Order: sequence, then C-alpha cells, then structure tokens
Amino acid sequence: MKITLSNSELTATLNTFGAELISLKNSNNKEYIWDGNPDYWGKHSPILFPIVGSLKNDSYSYNTTFYQLPRHGFAREMEFDIIEKNDNKVVFSLKETATTLEKYPFKFELQISYTLTNSKLKIGFKVINNNHVSMPFSIGAHPAFALPNNFENYELLFEKSENLVVSKLENDLISNSTYSLPLENSSLPLTYSLFENDALIFKTIESKSVTITENKIPFLKVHYNDFPSLGIWTKSKAPFICIEPWIGYADTIDNNGNLEEKEGIQILDVNQTFETHYLIEII
Repeated sequence: MKITLSNSELTATLNTFGAELISLKNSNNKEYIWDGNPDYWGKHSPILFPIVGSLKNDSYSYNTTFYQLPRHGFAREMEFDIIEKNDNKVVFSLKETATTLEKYPFKFELQISYTLTNSKLKIGFKVINNNHVSMPFSIGAHPAFALPNNFENYELLFEKSENLVVSKLENDLISNSTYSLPLENSSLPLTYSLFENDALIFKTIESKSVTITENKIPFLKVHYNDFPSLGIWTKSKAPFICIEPWIGYADTIDNNGNLEEKEGIQILDVNQTFETHYLIEII
C-alpha cells in the first residue's frame, strides 16, 4: 500500500512493503528519487536490517548455531504495519515472525518514520530489543537519487575536504586492501569508472553530509550525523546515485562468522531502544 505525505514544498510517497521511500517531489513536480527501473536496479530506497551488506557465505553463527541471512537482511522484503499517520508524518513498524526467527533468532520491533518539515524529509530508525538477551544488529539506508542528465555533469560535495579511504570489496566482502580517494575542494566528480569494483565503501568518514550538484549547482543534500560509515554506489550507465548512511557494513574477508564479534556490529541491551535518523534536504 502506498502512503503520501505532503506540505507546501515537498510530496513524499512511501510503500508499506519494505517501508520504502519511492518518490520525493518538490512543488514543481521535480522527482528526486530513482524510479526503480528494473533494467538497472528495481529498488528506490531500501531499509537494510538486521545486517548491512553481505555475510561470508550468507551465514553467521550465534550461540554455536548457524543461520542463513541474505545480503542486506530481510526488512526490505517485508510488509510493515502503519502505527502512526498524519499529513506530514508516518511511522511504520515491523516485528519478528516465525520466518524471521529462522534467520535471525531475536524478538524485535523495527520502526521507520518519515517526517516532512519544510524542504527536508527526516527518516527515523528505531530498533527495540524485546528479548531477555542482548541483540546484535546493523542498520542502514540505501536511497537512490535520480540523475536524469549526463552522469558526468554531477558531483558529490562532501562536508569536509578530507582524504577518503575506500575499502575494496572482494566477492562482496570487505578486503584488507584500501585506497585513497582525494577530494578537490571537497568535491568528487562522478564518473562510472569510480564504481568498476562495485560500491565505494568508507568504514569511517569525517564528513557528515554529502551534497549532489549538477553543473556545480547544489540541489540535494543528505545529512547523516550519527552514522559512522557510508556507501556510494551506482550501476554502469544507470541514471542514479546512492548515498548510503550505514551503522555496520559487510563482513570482512577474515571474519570468523560469530555475529556478536562482527566488525561494526551494534549490541543492544535487554529491553533497550536504539534510535537515529538521517535527513534528505532539497536545496
């Protein structure tokens, strides 16, 4: 089911399937979210939970039992309930099922909220541990922004002019190899060659916002203050760019498979709640 939020500046469309943002338009009807053309990539802005990226052999161990869990987890492929709704805010909720417990043996509630305020869309994440034990998890965002014109007309403008360190992928896992991606005046011009080895993965990043510019003119900014990691991704010749704030990332190639020891994993104590958010700002 599709839900629409609107104010005088923006209209957002969400889907209860995956609690996914599928459209964000300004008052002139300009679309900012990728349309999900399956010829390139059939998603718009999936929620990554309870893992981000791939596990080694798509599996992990917990309390000596092995579980299978697909890339980016299962939340993006599930129907959410609506627990709150008004003209400019909606809150979606997902709880464990018999099927999720086979893949992830924890009782949880995942709430995803969307709130429009002027020219900003706030995307909130709330994870509730309903177990008698601590709960390991990762969570991330994967919004794809439409770039309808020549890809090389666009640049990413980082908050800080830092020397970005990219972790190389090896069979969808994070290798021990890195390389530097220097910025010039905080800017990274977009070319498809940047993504020849899949996503650009920054385990740590100083910049807490990234702005997309077209012909040097800014038009959209992603703010992610509480997210330590970031992914940037597109597919060859695809007219979109993903800016992905993450808490956690794919397994490293030397990971031992124990979920509680996974690099970047969060451990949520009994009956505790984790909350964070990021913002999409239309400039």
